[in-house]
Amino acid sequence: MAATTVPAPVEIGRSGEHDLRVVWGDHHESIYPARALRLACPCAACVDEMSGRALLDPASVPVHVHPVRVGLVGRYAVHLAFSDGHASGIFSFERLRALCPCPACRPV
Repeated sequence: MAATTVPAPVEIGRSGEHDLRVVWGDHHESIYPARALRLACPCAACVDEMSGRALLDPASVPVHVHPVRVGLVGRYAVHLAFSDGHASGIFSFERLRALCPCPACRPV
């Protein structure tokens, strides 16, 4: 397995009541809207493993869903358990950084 190409998180916590805040090793700060993270879950229950087609119905995800547990998976990923009972999502550091919604990462 190749080494990660993005810095590892140095701090992970809440931002406000529902969102997730990650400070990366390069000092970049990412604030992830919790529902957007839930909808982006890459697990096999949410995304068809063969086709990549989304299986998760966005209407089934509560508006105020939020992470209830956050943990590291080795030195390559973050595990999120959500308030809607979903707990099988593992976000690699690369995927999580690619999902960063800040203006610097999502130029218009």
